[in-house]
Parts: sequence; structure tokens; C-alpha cells
Amino acid sequence: MKQQFLIFIAIFSFGINSFAQTTNSTVVTNLSSERFKAIIANDKDGVIIDLRTTDEINKGFIKGSVQLNFLAKDAEQQIDKLDKNKTYYIYCAAGGRSADAAEYMESHGFKRIYNLEKGFSDWAKKGFPVEKK
Repeated sequence: MKQQFLIFIAIFSFGINSFAQTTNSTVVTNLSSERFKAIIANDKDGVIIDLRTTDEINKGFIKGSVQLNFLAKDAEQQIDKLDKNKTYYIYCAAGGRSADAAEYMESHGFKRIYNLEKGFSDWAKKGFPVEKK
């Protein structure tokens, strides 16, 4: 009887621990340009991050975005300074850098990351608003 009780406790503890890990896990969501546009329009607290270089940004950017050049030597240190509890909308030129950044952010405890799957090039191709400096 004592052995059955200990087995029950072990299984119960494992289940609770697994549930806690899945409910607290980071979520990276890849979005089409259409979904990205719709979601950023309705989220006034989220932070839009443009991961491209200054030369790329000079050709246009999404309104409200802030630059964090993911190719810079200190890019990861810049990311580490961000509030991990905020929602981040990230994009680059075609989706490669932002996918890498999302992976880095997820592995460093960020809670909500939305990635513009095909990048700024798809955004602009679809005729969505582009700001210029």
C-alpha cells in the first residue's frame, strides 16, 4: 500500500511539473504579412523591432518599429536588455534573421514573440504601409 502511494505521488508530481513547464513556455508565432499587420494595429503595448541594417531601413520600414540591427556584434546583448515580459513583433528583410532572433529570444526567456514570416520584402510587395526617413 505504501509503495502504491509513493508511485501515485511520483506520477502526480511529474504531471504537475510537466503542466507548469508547458503553461509557462515561450511562444514564437510566425505570421503572414496580413496577420502581422492586423495584430500590430490592435496591440498598442507591443514593441515592433526591425532587425535589418541601417542601409536596409533607409529603403523603408514599418511605422512604429525600432531598429535593432541583428547583424551588429552586440545584437544579442541588446536583445538581453529588453523586457522579457513584453510582446515583441520582429521582422527582417526576408524572414531568416528574424527566425534566428526569435529562436534566441525564446531560449533566453522571452514570453511572446511574433515573427513576420516572409519579412519586410513580402510586406512591401503586398502594398502595406511603408515609412521612409
